[in-house]
Amino acid sequence: QVQLVESGGGLVQAGGSLRLSCAASKSIFSINAMGWYRQAPGKQRELVAAITPGGSTNYADSVKGRFTISRDNARNTVYLQMNSLKPVDTAVYYCNAARSDYHYYWGQGTQVTVSS
Repeated sequence: QVQLVESGGGLVQAGGSLRLSCAASKSIFSINAMGWYRQAPGKQRELVAAITPGGSTNYADSVKGRFTISRDNARNTVYLQMNSLKPVDTAVYYCNAARSDYHYYWGQGTQVTVSS
């Protein structure tokens, strides 16, 4: 029952870039907001960025100016461009999609590791 498929994680050096992608299953209808969360060891899962169908965005203060979220509504796909990566960005990143009735879907997570 794969509903959200993530890709693009990996190992990069500090200052480098990665682009994460998340494609929602065609069986999911009426997707509203989509976003990215992350969870580092010993920490709670936190919102990184979110985007509405109309393109309005919201970012965590810690990534503002470095990360950019975007989406392709026709493909039900959301992206996260991550620039100027720091070791503190190391975490498992999870894709999220909210249906219009506020039912939520989660991806399996993709590991992002930033070395110093």
